[in-house]
Amino acid sequence: MSILTENLVFDLVAIVVTILVGIIGVLKWRLTYWQRRGLQTLNPTLPFGDTQDFLLGRKTLGEQFQEFYKIFKSQGQRHGGIYLGPRPFYLAIDPDIVKHIMQKDFSHFMNHGNYIDEDADPLSGHLFNLEDAKWRNMRVKLTPTFTSGKMKMMFQTLADCTVGLKDIMNESAVNHKPVDIKDILARFTTDIIGSVAFGLECNSLKNPNAEFRKYGRKVFEVSLLDRLKVILIFTLPHAILRAFRFKFTKNDVEKFFMNAIRDTVSYREKNNVYRKDFMHLLLQLKNRGSVADDEKITDEHGKTQEKALTMNELSAQAFVFFLAGFETSSTTMTFALYELASNPEVQEKLREEINTVMENHNGKLTYDAVMEMTYMENVLHETLRKYPPVALLTRKCNKDYRVPKSDIRLEKGIGVGIPVLALHMDPEYYPNPEKFDPERFSEENKNSRPAFTWLPFGEGPRLCIGLRFGMLQSKVGLAALLKNYKITLSPKTKIPMKLDPTSFITSAEGGVWLDVQKLN
Repeated sequence: MSILTENLVFDLVAIVVTILVGIIGVLKWRLTYWQRRGLQTLNPTLPFGDTQDFLLGRKTLGEQFQEFYKIFKSQGQRHGGIYLGPRPFYLAIDPDIVKHIMQKDFSHFMNHGNYIDEDADPLSGHLFNLEDAKWRNMRVKLTPTFTSGKMKMMFQTLADCTVGLKDIMNESAVNHKPVDIKDILARFTTDIIGSVAFGLECNSLKNPNAEFRKYGRKVFEVSLLDRLKVILIFTLPHAILRAFRFKFTKNDVEKFFMNAIRDTVSYREKNNVYRKDFMHLLLQLKNRGSVADDEKITDEHGKTQEKALTMNELSAQAFVFFLAGFETSSTTMTFALYELASNPEVQEKLREEINTVMENHNGKLTYDAVMEMTYMENVLHETLRKYPPVALLTRKCNKDYRVPKSDIRLEKGIGVGIPVLALHMDPEYYPNPEKFDPERFSEENKNSRPAFTWLPFGEGPRLCIGLRFGMLQSKVGLAALLKNYKITLSPKTKIPMKLDPTSFITSAEGGVWLDVQKLN
């Protein structure tokens, strides 16, 4: 029986068309959100809003937001409004606004706004994703595991992994074969993190197809399905995704890491194994609720405190430490070596510092020696300026907020973006920004720049908790390489370099290939 007319098919078509017209109308109305609130915006279109180039894989996220930044800044704006699909997204341009968001008014912007479902996707429940009280409690628990004292405790593990790195570089030098340095350094950092986080010998440097390397690499491989998942996370309310038990982590990746972590925990607890590593500290948190400077993983009564980590919570923290530790550090070292090969005078100056400092420490690469390499730190800071691994930092407004020195009010739930790459490449703060110049990070030059214009690790209370460890293993890797080898760019490296638009982490398209010459 027909509903509107005597033709049932015509009625159904009319209903579908009406619904579609209604949906389009609502979405178009949503694309006037910033206009209705008096904030300068761009020219959004359905269905991508302003982010078509990123969502279709034509630009990296950092490049897309750098474009927005330039447009708003050229108009004299301190901030602007854009759309991720149909979702309104606030973009801070002025470093003073960035400072308020990340530090002064942190209580309004405590959360990253990332997708998380600890039940359906247990490995998503890590520190970077956690929100509100859960984040604060986890941060307090984990902070003691990343002190300088704990880094010093783990240092020998890092130094031991350089042996395998030198073996590969020696082979390249002898055979005059270029090396894909990103792959080698990712294997190097995988071995470090595997040992420090899991207490396992991954042997990635000897075996490129080792399981930890295989699954670590798989996390960052971006398929069409992964891009669709990203689009859904950007455009749909997370409550809807959780209702459908949406899962971002790949099933085989989850299975591998959950099993590896459970097996390690079980073995250590049954055999009372002690190692100076991150897993020992996590086991203390699981069984005692806090970190202590001893070899025990339970308290004197052998009981677990109420606020101790669950197995899923422990697994998620180990997982993110592994991912962040191997990928961001290997990426940073890769870009540093690219720039050092492109700027031989900088490479030689850094090599001189490495040799001088190590001579003062009996020729050994020690924790104290690495800490004395100030030019090394400048080189890494300049690398992180040009190639921040995470080019856009996000926050979510968790209670209504008026932007300082403006009439703009941000509603609870609005996403907020800090365009890290754009700030790092702004000639107002970094003249001739394409030039690689470690002297930008001398004390004098750092003090002459506005705060919150260098943000590779974030800033404020959500500053990257693993900053010290990431910098330490990057310094160890570079020191081991540059002391023993001179590096130059191979013709296989694409020049000028282009960033890979399909990668979640800042990466070079086609990789970075180096020629290696062994020094005496």
